[in-house]
Amino acid sequence: MNVKIITDSACDLSKEHYEKYDIEMAPLTVQLDDQIYEDAKTISATTVYQAMRDGKAPKTSQVAPHTFKEIFEKYAQQKQPCVYLGFSSGLSGTYQSAKMAEQEVKEEYPDFELECLDTKCASLGFGLVVIRAAQLAGEGASVKGIVEVCSYHASHMEHIFTVDDLEYLYRGGRVSKTAAFVGTLLKIKPLLHVENGKLIPLEKIRGSKKVLKRMIEIMEEHGKDLTSQPIGISHCDDLDTANQLADMIKQHFHTENVVIELVGSAVGAHAGPGTIALFFLNNSYK
Repeated sequence: MNVKIITDSACDLSKEHYEKYDIEMAPLTVQLDDQIYEDAKTISATTVYQAMRDGKAPKTSQVAPHTFKEIFEKYAQQKQPCVYLGFSSGLSGTYQSAKMAEQEVKEEYPDFELECLDTKCASLGFGLVVIRAAQLAGEGASVKGIVEVCSYHASHMEHIFTVDDLEYLYRGGRVSKTAAFVGTLLKIKPLLHVENGKLIPLEKIRGSKKVLKRMIEIMEEHGKDLTSQPIGISHCDDLDTANQLADMIKQHFHTENVVIELVGSAVGAHAGPGTIALFFLNNSYK
């Protein structure tokens, strides 16, 4: 019996990926206009982005423990080995919810083979790790083998991203009101990355055209085997810029596989419309 891969919606994979690799997804939730929605299931990311452009401030919540418990119990009853890959614990409590559910389910089903991995990744950087897990599961890899390879991928996944408007990061508590105002006034585009599972400022760039060029430079400085590994680009309702970045990568590195996805509601509610993110490994692909 092949290992079942379980994840959450913060990996920002498309419905096609879930179906192709038979991945079970637990949705984070989004609150908008006093209504609660399931990320990637009952609300579209584009709806959230338009609401943000209209001045609304959607809120998000982690996956609840009972949601994971229902999923884990289902597979425990089937004696189905599973691996859950989770959104960075430095950015959400979702992984902790999964661990709580794991403990409860294993008390009732002590032989249930389940491993939970905190990827310390976000968006499509997280998604690329999930895809690799699903590929390995399809090849018949064991729970231990999948966790080992995916731990390696997660620890070497670079996240480089920029936001279109600092106001959204201010609303999320990532920058001060003064920094947001001055940055917007001076057309400063921040470059950020994820380090040890947390959001860290990297550089400040003047002008959007320079940002993409700098992202390519950082990719060249930190990346490895960029021709053959899959590269991820996610965007908050800005497909044109995502395609532009993809073309630059293909021309510069002769990369064969660039995956482009829309950032989902849960992650996008904090980054805001116009965000562009780039994901790649800083070590050899396994």
